[in-house]
Amino acid sequence: MNVGEQLQKLREEKKMSREELAGEMNVFRQAVYKWENNKGYPDIENLIKSSEFYNVTLDELIKRDQSFQSKIAIDRKKSEDFSDPGFVVGIILVFAGLFLDLGKFSAGVTILGFLTMFFYEDLMRTFCSIKRNFQEGR
Repeated sequence: MNVGEQLQKLREEKKMSREELAGEMNVFRQAVYKWENNKGYPDIENLIKSSEFYNVTLDELIKRDQSFQSKIAIDRKKSEDFSDPGFVVGIILVFAGLFLDLGKFSAGVTILGFLTMFFYEDLMRTFCSIKRNFQEGR
């Protein structure tokens, strides 16, 4: 039984309409329709909500559906990905700090490069948060 059939069966056991379930899950009715007819899959957040709502484990929802399992992407660690923008920007800053004559700033630029390589996503999240708060006038 695939995920869609399982979700439909569980909903029908609770004697709920798609619209009622959509309201409960805070999604559109069309999303529930797509899930149940295998035209799309719920994201992980909605899978977790579904498992809690129906009182079943995530394993019970997805284990028997091989096609769904093949669509689940496993993230690689960002530090292993040399095409990551943080890595590229960090390397440029490290080389600039090491090889350009920046006077007193060379060590700072090099350190900034290393920090950028390792904490790029955190820096971007912080920057976006500050920008959003500034735009909202906080």
